[in-house]
Amino acid sequence: MRAEKQLLTKEYAARLNTSPFFIVVGYQGLKVEHLTELRKRLMQAGAEIHVVKNTVFRIAAKESGVADLNGSLTGQLAVVTGQKDISAAAKALKNFAAEFDKLKLKFGYLNNQRLEDSAIIALADLPSLDVLRAKLLGLLNAPATKLAILINTPASQLAQVIKAKSEKA
Repeated sequence: MRAEKQLLTKEYAARLNTSPFFIVVGYQGLKVEHLTELRKRLMQAGAEIHVVKNTVFRIAAKESGVADLNGSLTGQLAVVTGQKDISAAAKALKNFAAEFDKLKLKFGYLNNQRLEDSAIIALADLPSLDVLRAKLLGLLNAPATKLAILINTPASQLAQVIKAKSEKA
């Protein structure tokens, strides 16, 4: 293998090792402007996309410990990696694919488990991590709020009775 390809392979292997996920997409037929727009959207989601040669990516994936890709690397492919949650990147890809029909979700890996395109779309439909945290905090906070109201109710009712008696007198 040429020195340039070895350097690229090491770079992609390092990128795959540092990212908790990657998503492989087919971009055949996309114009440069559209790919630039996709890069911007993915950057906002905490991810990035890189066009990669299939043979280089296959070697990099093997070096980073990803299971055999079973010949699923065909056509013009790009790889999306990121440091944040996968659902934000999947949501950006799903919305972009709806706008521009040329982008095709192929497959992905999350913590060394293969995800098919249907699983990636299901991840895209999940609410963001911040929304899920807010819902969880709301669920945890609701019983405490109800308990505080129940504890304060008899005291406030007693205060209202005393106030009413003092106003009558």
